[in-house]
Amino acid sequence: MDSIWSENSNMPHFESLKGTKKTDVLIIGGGMAGILCAYFLQQQGIDYLLAEGGSICGKITKNTTAKITSQHGLIYRQLLKKAGEEKAKQYLDANQKALQMFRTLSEKIDCDFETKPAYVYSLNHRQKLEEEMKALETLGFSAKFYEQTNLPFPVAGAVAFEKQAQFHPLKFVAKIAENLNIYENTFVTELKPHMAKTDCGEILFDRVIFATHFPIDNKHGLYFLKMYQHRSYVIALKGGQQLNGMYVDEAMCGMSFRNYRELLFIGGGDHRTGKNGGNWQELRKFANRYYPKAEEIAYWATQDCMTLDSVPYIGEYSPNMPGCYVATGFNKWGMTSSMAAAMILCDLIMGKENPYAAVFCPSRNMMKPQLLINGYEAITNLLTFSKKRCPHMGCALKWNAAEHSFDCPCHGSRFTKDGTVLDNPANGN
Repeated sequence: MDSIWSENSNMPHFESLKGTKKTDVLIIGGGMAGILCAYFLQQQGIDYLLAEGGSICGKITKNTTAKITSQHGLIYRQLLKKAGEEKAKQYLDANQKALQMFRTLSEKIDCDFETKPAYVYSLNHRQKLEEEMKALETLGFSAKFYEQTNLPFPVAGAVAFEKQAQFHPLKFVAKIAENLNIYENTFVTELKPHMAKTDCGEILFDRVIFATHFPIDNKHGLYFLKMYQHRSYVIALKGGQQLNGMYVDEAMCGMSFRNYRELLFIGGGDHRTGKNGGNWQELRKFANRYYPKAEEIAYWATQDCMTLDSVPYIGEYSPNMPGCYVATGFNKWGMTSSMAAAMILCDLIMGKENPYAAVFCPSRNMMKPQLLINGYEAITNLLTFSKKRCPHMGCALKWNAAEHSFDCPCHGSRFTKDGTVLDNPANGN
């Protein structure tokens, strides 16, 4: 159940921490966001250390579909209405700048970087697409509207962003990470002011970046209320269709499509972690209908942190935690969000004003409908009788028959059948 990326990459390996180390900036988490933070800090000559509990990019990053785009569903119509034109423009510009940085860095890296258009389609909500086009026009961004696509089913239309991109994420990271100050298999078990305990030593630091996918500190920031986790599934088909770009349904549980060389990736089967969903069964049913002669050669799943307003939390972890920063809640758009986060956090670490930081501020207004849903899920599962419980905050675990794991509906921690932790925020079995 490994992704295509895992099968054809040559990742560097790093030693575990031994004893006590001192650093100016500690980065916890070695996914794409953490690696890019380390890369930019090193470029600026800032003393840092990255601690990764396992292998770098060994969890969420290796399971991405690796689309690099500022088109994140139909987000701009929402941002314009709820956050205003200034912040909608900040979000767009930050992601366009992230896209350009990937393009620049990839010029010297063999990572299968390809410029492609990105499409958001709708099966039956043309009005939403038209509203998105008007929002983009207001923001001064040139998008295109298509009545038809080359997907194998009819659509109500599609909004296209030209000159977006796709790549091989692990080939990219393998090169970027070569000379970084990284410690693998160094799991942070406890945090104290300016000190992190790991299972193999201690790290003394002045400032810290949490790049752990879901933040691991529950005392501040209320991230356990501000986010939930969402699982989605991918199959790779040999002999499937060659598309003219990257496609995603505007519906939360719709399907996505992209090619990698001769392969077609189909994503979907989504559900809130700990709930039921279509998983690979839904994707295989679709493939059998539309691509009956294609051969499935790989399948995998991934998990995404979803915020209250579809905008990531990037910036100061909490007003009560000076010198602590976070990058989380990428809402299925981890590649551009990781790059935007790394550029923003590097500026904040250096004491520079970043023109895009305001829209991503983690301490922004929490009064959103999703907050009530997250609270209801937590209370319901805390009161549910079950011998299998999550060590994060005590919620009852649910059996995931498709992936043979125990999953937490509250905050998305996952465990093997024997209780070994698979996904955080739980930091133990």
